[in-house]
Amino acid sequence: MIPITVVDVRDAEDLVVEVLRSGAIAQGPMVKRFEDAFASVSGTKHAIAVNNGTTALVAAIQALDLKPGDEVVTSPFTFVATLNAILEAGATVRFADIRRDDFAIDPDAVAAAITDRTKVLMPVHLYGQTADMGKLAPLAAEHGLKIIEDSAQAVGASFQGKPSGSFGIGCFSLYATKNVTTAEGGVITTDDDKLADSLRVLRNQGMRARYQYEVAGHNYRMTDLHAAVGIPQLEKLDQLTAARQANAKRLSEGLAGTPGLDIPQVLPGREHVWHQYTVLVGPHAFLSRDELAAALTERGIGNGIYYPKIVFDYDCYRNNPLIPDAKVEDFPVAASVAAQALSLPVHPHLSESDLDTIIETVREVLGA
Repeated sequence: MIPITVVDVRDAEDLVVEVLRSGAIAQGPMVKRFEDAFASVSGTKHAIAVNNGTTALVAAIQALDLKPGDEVVTSPFTFVATLNAILEAGATVRFADIRRDDFAIDPDAVAAAITDRTKVLMPVHLYGQTADMGKLAPLAAEHGLKIIEDSAQAVGASFQGKPSGSFGIGCFSLYATKNVTTAEGGVITTDDDKLADSLRVLRNQGMRARYQYEVAGHNYRMTDLHAAVGIPQLEKLDQLTAARQANAKRLSEGLAGTPGLDIPQVLPGREHVWHQYTVLVGPHAFLSRDELAAALTERGIGNGIYYPKIVFDYDCYRNNPLIPDAKVEDFPVAASVAAQALSLPVHPHLSESDLDTIIETVREVLGA
């Protein structure tokens, strides 16, 4: 089987052992070391480590102190954590449709979705490429909106040289399958000193010092053990990203011209870090998306459908007052992409033989 992802954190063994031998395994100096390294990657003054990517989003929204009825505009095509975080923070969700070329929120659709209650724009940088921040950032500034970037899949990505997570408040996931992982973990990035201070207090039960409570806080802390797992990956992030980019280039060259298959694009001015290599299986392809996924699985090639439905199109979200007037038919591009998207292996551990097998098998089963 050629897996859709491979997790290899053996380089962290020495640091993990160091933490274990220290006897201090909760948040401590290793977390600080990880935060400093992450801030360097994100090009921001501050990186605040937390216990997962969903927490990062929740804390970012909470730190902005939104009032009941205040709105967050985001993408309908994303992992459910994006939606769950907004709901947990008590904000109202507004969706704007996406574009097919970058799978991210469409600036024109965002402009149409903004109301006088909109306070936050939350673009989702999906699959490793940023949204069109060249249009979204000025749009947010025009309407006085804060930007929270859902950068869960985009560590190391950039738009016109500016790193993901540096356009406003960046929120990253360090889940096991991410390009940088701590098994579970998250990071919030910002240049705002006051906001960073508020987030550090918020993650620590609202304490600035022991038993000195300033707000009703939470336990959002990362442990030194988790930080130790992530540090070596940050140190070789450029190498890991280059391997993903080389694999994506090989896949795109090999799959070009396959009937009914749209291959992913690297848009001008953007650094794509290829968390996923996601193709679109169009209506005129020899097989449907689901049929192609089944055929690849049968032939030993891992694949994934990220994501099979619009994020709110589940019973548990229907009639939720914080998701007013959300109808699938209002987001035709997102609905189309959800029905066609299929991710193929692109991780750094693929061999040339693996890549050849993926290409040859996809082309064969689609009748190329």
